[in-house]
Amino acid sequence: MITTVLPTYNRAPLSFVKGEGSWLIEADGRRFLDLGAGIAVNALGHANPELVATLTEQAQNLWHVSNLYTIPQQQALADLLVDQTFADTVFFTNSGTETLELAVKMVRKYWYDKGTPRATILTFEGAFHGRSTAAIAAAGSEKMVKGFGPLMPGFKQLPWGDMEAFAAAMDDTVAAVLVEPIQGEGGIRPLSETELRILREACDKTGALLVFDEVQCGMGRTGKLFAHEWAGVTPDVMMVAKGIGGGFPLGAVLATESAAAGMVAGTHGSTYGGNPLACAVGLKVTQIVSDPAFLAEVNRKAGLLRQKLEGLVAAHPDSFETVRGAGLILGIKCKAPAGDLAVAARDAGVLVVPAADNVLRILPPLNIPDEDIAEAMTRLDTAATAYEAK
Repeated sequence: MITTVLPTYNRAPLSFVKGEGSWLIEADGRRFLDLGAGIAVNALGHANPELVATLTEQAQNLWHVSNLYTIPQQQALADLLVDQTFADTVFFTNSGTETLELAVKMVRKYWYDKGTPRATILTFEGAFHGRSTAAIAAAGSEKMVKGFGPLMPGFKQLPWGDMEAFAAAMDDTVAAVLVEPIQGEGGIRPLSETELRILREACDKTGALLVFDEVQCGMGRTGKLFAHEWAGVTPDVMMVAKGIGGGFPLGAVLATESAAAGMVAGTHGSTYGGNPLACAVGLKVTQIVSDPAFLAEVNRKAGLLRQKLEGLVAAHPDSFETVRGAGLILGIKCKAPAGDLAVAARDAGVLVVPAADNVLRILPPLNIPDEDIAEAMTRLDTAATAYEAK
């Protein structure tokens, strides 16, 4: 029987009514430690006082005007992002999926204007770039595309991390390379710094544009503002969403002047994208997470969390295999079914997020207190012990 909400989600039997920092509170009063942060969205935790104050102040003045007019909050956020990154220009969206749509249009318009309309975009197995028809075509997995054809043409999927296959596919017909520096939905699988440099060098050689999808791994989650910074390379185009709004729907496409040259007036638009509410919050989030002292704390917390997760894996070799990832985008590769362990964790009052490759994602708020990390590990240990006892 159909429900009033389209039943496309496999939801847990929980209804949260309040959030406080790293904690979520169920309607029946139970408290859960949130190591998912709304799938890497609540970068500063739940009901962060600074974000609440910013949103409240803006809401009392102006919510929405559309992009028919200049939006000061949007301009301020764009200026800050350009100042902090490789980019020369920014377009604001409401979601990560929308950033993919613009990135594809930007790439193809770039080559059209050059008079050599390259169309092929290389992507990688296990990728997740959203759920629009273009995004699922880019990912190409049977699970995502079955039943939704015909798909947008022009994408070629390569094995994850296979630099030989990449080199063989890379020629002067390739328009762009689209990749997550750390796959999120694919199971917290990072490309090495060397591999990211190989992608950049190949794009420089052939003229292809390099597009980084940092929707899940960006906005301070790795201990730098964006994950690619660790490799010392820059993309031509970058997709950003999730953490940039701290829980308010917001996304952005960042680009160099050259890559964005074809996107002139009338080539793209968004009714809601970059409205005063979203950009006021996004500006505050970006000001906080781009601060070097904040990022240093993310790195410290990441070291502490990883150490404790390694200890958890060592204590439960029948349930867990290894820890992978970077910063506060971590994954526990499981031996037991990750979905079952996620349920056991939920029963122990801690929330984690399953991913592909039998992985549990650990994506806490970037400002999670040390005591909450310790409590989360105690609860995960309880969960693994209870699962093993069955």
